[in-house]
Amino acid sequence: MVSRAERSAFSEWWWTVDKVLLGCLIVLLCTGLVLSFGASPPVATRLGYSDSFYFVKRHVVFMLLAIPLLIGTSFLTPRRARRLSIIMFVGMICLMVLTLVIGVENNGSRRWVDVAGFSLQPSEFMKPAFVVVCAWLFTEKTRNDDIPGNLFAILLLGIVVALLIAQPDFGQTILSTVAWATVFFVAGMPWLWIALIGGAGSLGVITAYLTIPHVAGRIDSFLDPGAGDTFQIDRSLDAFINGGFFGVGPGEGTVKNVLPDAHTDFIFAVAGEEFGALFCMALVGLYAFIVIRGLIRASKCENPFNRVAGTGLIVAFGVQAAINIAVSVQLIPSKGMTLPFISSGGSSMMAVAVTMGLFLAVTRRRPQEKRSRRGETVAGGLTNPA
Repeated sequence: MVSRAERSAFSEWWWTVDKVLLGCLIVLLCTGLVLSFGASPPVATRLGYSDSFYFVKRHVVFMLLAIPLLIGTSFLTPRRARRLSIIMFVGMICLMVLTLVIGVENNGSRRWVDVAGFSLQPSEFMKPAFVVVCAWLFTEKTRNDDIPGNLFAILLLGIVVALLIAQPDFGQTILSTVAWATVFFVAGMPWLWIALIGGAGSLGVITAYLTIPHVAGRIDSFLDPGAGDTFQIDRSLDAFINGGFFGVGPGEGTVKNVLPDAHTDFIFAVAGEEFGALFCMALVGLYAFIVIRGLIRASKCENPFNRVAGTGLIVAFGVQAAINIAVSVQLIPSKGMTLPFISSGGSSMMAVAVTMGLFLAVTRRRPQEKRSRRGETVAGGLTNPA
């Protein structure tokens, strides 16, 4: 048992971090490993790998790396979390530019770059850093009106959106924009600005539909299934129908044998077939619990930067999960988006670990002196300093 009187870094972390939320994230990681055993082997066999457990073994390796990365990042102070995010954002933007030139092309997109033999998707790591950097810029603007934080944050959004569209990656574009808009709103920006940004976003979606065939095709096939290729969505729905309430049993699913992205974008469908609708509802409930608890935790932060950054990070996590699940049950047009901590994919898992590690870091409750209402200094108050 760790004593509260102990002054070590671990003791301070243990008594200030949200242990319930951390435990829920570990449960998600373990659930992803279980689902990987069912979803990945047919995909590996179909792709010609001699080892049918190729993706399972990769999943285990990245999971074992993600857990210490998640916990290690949560040890950061808000100031160090901000500095890390600035460095990571600049580095990932440079890699995203490089990806457009020498990136690995897959399904018509250039989103990956080989780094030391590892295929890295820079946009995944850019997201949490982008949220934290913009949270800092917005809160600096509210603290000192002479600092052009809003302008810099808008310029950063333009750079990020331009690079993502150039890949192209419209799923990440939407997710990054929603996270940015959340930070913008929570920071207390004027309603006029919010309305203008919302109008610009709507105009961007309409423009993309009218000018980019890929986007138009996915929206048209969603509105009219006979207008395009809906093979993966149809098989995903078949999986849920086959699974019923209780599922056909672990490893007994059949739809995964023909579903191309069963281990990544459509792993929720595999869960529906093998474990049933009740399991899927429990999984959705776990994501909802994490997001709601995270929002409550962030809202209680007294420091504006911690509150805004924490809210943006947990919303990015929740929206990513919501997009993946909604696509699987045909609630929104199809787009490539992994299910956090569940889907296979090294970049995604590691980036989500950084995202939630940063969230835990900025929302830790640290004892610090604060003034009472009578103007006296009281030791031991719980605040969240930047």
